[in-house]
Amino acid sequence: MSTQPVTIIGSYLSPYVRKVLVCLDHKKIDYSIDPIVPFFGNDEFSRISPVRRVPVFIDESVTLSDSTVICEYLEDRYSAPALYPATAQAKARARWLEEYADTRMGEVFIWRLFNELVIKRYVWGERADQALVKKALESEVPQVLDYLEQEFSRERPFLFGELGIAHITVASFMRNAFFAGYSINAARWPVMHAVVTHAWEHPGFARLRTFEELSLQTPLADQREALIAAGAPISPCTLGTELPF
Repeated sequence: MSTQPVTIIGSYLSPYVRKVLVCLDHKKIDYSIDPIVPFFGNDEFSRISPVRRVPVFIDESVTLSDSTVICEYLEDRYSAPALYPATAQAKARARWLEEYADTRMGEVFIWRLFNELVIKRYVWGERADQALVKKALESEVPQVLDYLEQEFSRERPFLFGELGIAHITVASFMRNAFFAGYSINAARWPVMHAVVTHAWEHPGFARLRTFEELSLQTPLADQREALIAAGAPISPCTLGTELPF
């Protein structure tokens, strides 16, 4: 267990940040967070995250800026409780599902839904591309959920066993879909509905809800102070800027 809190840079509303925060909670590692969005990061943010993505992870040993690399580092350094299965085959499968979520779910649930319906409106004051949203909801989202339903149905212990990286990553992206107004149809995708519901009940997800909802409801300029008032573990310094970088 870490004796010094680590630092996370990135918004509570990022699925990649959420993934890391839940993993930290799972391993009982204390952290502080600088809850910026990458569009509003300063020169120092560009230096430590050269592709300007969140989360950034900082401890006394390393600075890392990719959620998968961060989670693998946490697993290597703090082996218990485990985030990944024990066998090589199961571990490879979990890593693939993590990668699928980070890439394909990122394309569909973040850029086609959350970006169009939430980020465009609240960050940039723009309207959603309704044709893009319609295509996502009618075609791309069902394709993703059909695939995940098949994969998570293959092995019941994998589905309802100890919370692991695959469950955490998939459930993290579904939170953003939920914020964009989308919920899984339990009749069509019962396994995925169970996977996500089970994951969201985990304390690591539950402890983030207040801060996520506050971030959704509060203008960017006021979020830091609002989160501090709500008891979020906010870092003493920020790499955020008042205007887009």
